[in-house]
Amino acid sequence: MAGSAAAIGALAVAAAAAMGVGAVGAASVHAVRAAGAADAAALAAADAATGAATGVACDRAAEVAASVGADLIACTLAETTATVRVRVGGGLLGAEARARAGPPSGRE
Repeated sequence: MAGSAAAIGALAVAAAAAMGVGAVGAASVHAVRAAGAADAAALAAADAATGAATGVACDRAAEVAASVGADLIACTLAETTATVRVRVGGGLLGAEARARAGPPSGRE
């Protein structure tokens, strides 16, 4: 009986460790997706702000973020430089990322 209790305990520890590794992996994937979505959304907003693309800058950022499964949380413009913040996923496993895009300094 003691041997089966130890086996069950070892199995429970292994299952908990596997769940932890899976959660860390999911959070890592969300972080990478959020970073990519933020970069793309900032570029889209900056393109609209400079006139290189049509549309309203922050509306374009929201569309691009949504197209990759992210939510646009914040979007600000300073002349033609856009700064955005996006969120991918929800709860404890969700991730946020921030990105800024615009013309190089001194070229506005």
